[in-house]
Amino acid sequence: MRSRLLVPLTLAAVVAAGLPGCSSSAEPAQPGVLSVGLGEPGTLLPADVTDPSGRLVTGALWTPLADYDPASGKVTPRAAESITSADRVTWTVRLRPGKFHDGTPVTAKSYVDTWKAIAGHHWASTPVLTKSLRAKEITAVDAKQLRIVLDRPSNQVPAWLSAPGLVPLPASVLKSRDWNGFARHPIGNGPLRLEGDWQSGSGGKLVRVAADPGRAKKIELRVGNPAEQYDEVKDGKLDVATSVPGERHEAMHADFADRHTMWALPRAGYLVFSAEATRFADPTVRHAFALGTDRAALESGPLAHQADAAKGLLPPAVAPGERSGNCRPCTFDGPAAKSLLEQAGFTGDAAVYYDSFDGTWPQALAGGLSKSLGIPVTAQRKAIGGKPSGPAALEVKAVSPSPADLLHALADAAGYTDAGFAADLNSAETTASPEEAAQLFRIAENEALRDLPAIPLWTGHGHAVWSARVHDTVTTPFAGIDLTRLRD
Repeated sequence: MRSRLLVPLTLAAVVAAGLPGCSSSAEPAQPGVLSVGLGEPGTLLPADVTDPSGRLVTGALWTPLADYDPASGKVTPRAAESITSADRVTWTVRLRPGKFHDGTPVTAKSYVDTWKAIAGHHWASTPVLTKSLRAKEITAVDAKQLRIVLDRPSNQVPAWLSAPGLVPLPASVLKSRDWNGFARHPIGNGPLRLEGDWQSGSGGKLVRVAADPGRAKKIELRVGNPAEQYDEVKDGKLDVATSVPGERHEAMHADFADRHTMWALPRAGYLVFSAEATRFADPTVRHAFALGTDRAALESGPLAHQADAAKGLLPPAVAPGERSGNCRPCTFDGPAAKSLLEQAGFTGDAAVYYDSFDGTWPQALAGGLSKSLGIPVTAQRKAIGGKPSGPAALEVKAVSPSPADLLHALADAAGYTDAGFAADLNSAETTASPEEAAQLFRIAENEALRDLPAIPLWTGHGHAVWSARVHDTVTTPFAGIDLTRLRD
């Protein structure tokens, strides 16, 4: 991924008529059947999903080639039997036997054809193929083997192939190109399938494909208001709520003392200084803005406890392990910020620009900076196609677990071209050692924190609560609650 944020496809509205499990009244629990509350997914076309609800559902309907842990570099094969390379240029992917929910086989050609379709569209996961992988060749050697040849060596291929948007699509939709129709009735290769169409505004039912003793056989997905769903779990009318609104955040710890969880999301907020923001070219000025940012006020205010204060440029969901401590520019120090601004000789007012979201947190950010820096700072919507003359608020939604993608995204957004940063980032991507790669990613991150082309502000996190009858609530950054593992 580079810094592209794409608008997901909107699921076509379908009137829900008698969808099982959508009653709000308490009903006797059925063995093997669980009810799960969520928000309305933006789309169920996996290559264009960026929202937590969409990822929750598609994460149950599809099995990715592998799971990649950015903290350790560990690769856990899933739909793939193995992902290997002798030189990090030519990669071989061997597949396990698999079938789509329509009964057709998942083959190497399924991936080749799916990736061609993704590369040819402007979907959220398109940059993983066109900007990150940049393969010279992707071929199906046979039904169970893929060959991928890059234009340079890279150790990040397992991370990119683990991206949830690169899962295979069946031949039927690749032929019809009816993407909106497919989003209403997605056909995956995962342990759960969707029974019937997705009912916009109501939900749907997931049914287990193959018997898995102990795990839920059916999961009723109910679309609704997060606060109401939270209360329904308390009242025994719902088994799992996959979102906890800000007004329930503190109560969650008492209401569900040992039945709640929080996890890092692949989402983060930044203040980016582009090359056009010439008044902010001095790193001292940017450090002043960084130290003048009260991240705790953002977290408890407009972000409504859905985020944590950033500790570095790389959010935990894609970071190569934990930092030893907060980065200095991630610390709120109003007096030091004002002193740095005076030291740099910065005068006059400033603006924080935003464009792709509602501007609530950028407005709060601007107000806080105005107080801490002692200068007028306002939030302004960026003109369409315009080049902002000041820092811009940026929300990044990662579509792969690769640390390289996020660092490239921030550098691209800021036009940051420092030679040392570029060299260390390249070395991190090409070394054979996962341990060395992690160290080099951190070195590249620290170089960017020195120059501050982008100020880290916050990193998103998810919440869930569940009833006493629910077990095995495992979470991952991209899918949230793993619905395939739930037990009653």
